[in-house]
Amino acid sequence: MPDAEPTTASAARASTSTGDAVSETARRTRFEPPMSTAGAPFWAATREQRLVLPWCVSCHRPHWFPREVCPHCWRPGIEWRPSDGLGTVYAASTMPKPAMPMLADRVPYVVALVELDDGVRMMTNIVGMDPDSVTVGRAVQVGWEALSDGRHLPVFTSRT
Repeated sequence: MPDAEPTTASAARASTSTGDAVSETARRTRFEPPMSTAGAPFWAATREQRLVLPWCVSCHRPHWFPREVCPHCWRPGIEWRPSDGLGTVYAASTMPKPAMPMLADRVPYVVALVELDDGVRMMTNIVGMDPDSVTVGRAVQVGWEALSDGRHLPVFTSRT
């Protein structure tokens, strides 16, 4: 089955790394992740649609999610490095019913665990594809969905 174009509603909300426009006056159309001290550099980079990951300066390994100490060696000292946002679908589930009322116009939507080429797995949504075409091992790339406060949420699309 060929990839489907995103619905009008999802196309208006999502901006991909290929430069699709996003409304400057984004409104809340989804749950918006809270800010944290550990995640501040990540969210600052998303304002420019850049994906950055925390790396341990002691054991030189990336990790996800942001935190104050390395989950591999338990040492402090985290630096943020850019990621190219390429990966593969590790696991995926199509949601036929919305998890929250504000997601009702998105169904069916795909929640996925994407394994980035950098070596971390990130929970996300797959957008711009027919949900039935999202399979384990599918090559994906990061795209961006505008949030109401100027941040962007990383979402993933089929790799071109």
